Amino acid sequence: MALISYTSKELDQMARLMRAEAVGEGELGMLMVGNVIVNRAIADCLTFKDIKTIEEVVFQNPGGFAGVNSSLFYSAATTLEKELALRNLNGEAYYPATHALWFYAPSSNSSCVELWYNQELSGRYKSHCFYKPYQGICPQLY
Repeated sequence: MALISYTSKELDQMARLMRAEAVGEGELGMLMVGNVIVNRAIADCLTFKDIKTIEEVVFQNPGGFAGVNSSLFYSAATTLEKELALRNLNGEAYYPATHALWFYAPSSNSSCVELWYNQELSGRYKSHCFYKPYQGICPQLY
């Protein structure tokens, strides 16, 4: 059973955003971006209080994903990409993105900063640094 409800259009949007943000990180990297997408939809905190659907997460502005401006976002999602998105929607989560609401890619050979948007570093996977809210701030994620 899915963690949140979604439409086929939203599944496609999520899969395309996962690709646009992390295709170079492989399937696991895309799954971690998917974790962040789902987390933002279920979080009732911070800048995500009024964000409840996958479509609202994908197109949140300000504070959304840079991937929506990529040409990778505007081509059809593959069957594999949709399968990865479904895995996230059905509850699969991968450390360090398990409770993360943010990620970014620092410049080459740079370390992750300890705080991002005043939230703590949960870890790094390849070129992405993931950040989670402190436990008392977004209890829906824990």
